[in-house]
Amino acid sequence: MRVISLTIGIAVFAGLAGCGNNAKLMNLTAGQNSPDEFAILPTRPISMPPDLALLPTPTPGGSNITDPTPEADAVAALGGNPGALADQGVAASDQGLVAYASRGGSDPAIRTTLAQSDQKWRARNQPRVLERVAGSSTYYRAYRRQSLDPLPELERWQRAGARTVTANPAPAEE
Repeated sequence: MRVISLTIGIAVFAGLAGCGNNAKLMNLTAGQNSPDEFAILPTRPISMPPDLALLPTPTPGGSNITDPTPEADAVAALGGNPGALADQGVAASDQGLVAYASRGGSDPAIRTTLAQSDQKWRARNQPRVLERVAGSSTYYRAYRRQSLDPLPELERWQRAGARTVTANPAPAEE
C-alpha cells in the first residue's frame, strides 16, 4: 500500500510540475544583467576588398584582414601591454638562473623523451582489473616512488641550516 501511495504522490507532483507556464524558463536572456562579452571586443568593421584574388590563402589559426592581431587586441582591451606578447628571450634578470640550471647541458627534446619514457612505464604498470572497473585513479600509486614527502624534506633542509621562509616555523621545544 505504501509503494502505491508513493507512486501516486510522485505522479501527482510530476503532473503539477508540468502544468507550470512560466515563459521565462525557456527564454535564456530573460532577466540577464550580465554584460555582453562580445560588446567589449575592439572589432574593426568588416570590409570587402576591391579584388578577391588579392586575399591571402586562409590558414587555420592564422590572422585575417579584419582582425590581424587578436591576442594583442585582447591584451590591450584588458589594459595590458601588447608588446609583452612578443618572445624576447630570457630576461636579463634571469640570465644567471638559466646559466646555472643549464650548467650540465640541456636537451632540447626533453619533453618528447620524458613523454616516451612515461608512456613505456605506464604500459608496463597498467591499472589492476578492479581499478579499471571502478574507474579509480592510479596516479598516486603509479608515481609513488617519484613523489616527495614535503614534511621530511622540510625538516631535512631546516636541519641543514637552510632558510625556509615560506614554511611554518619549526615547533618550539618545551
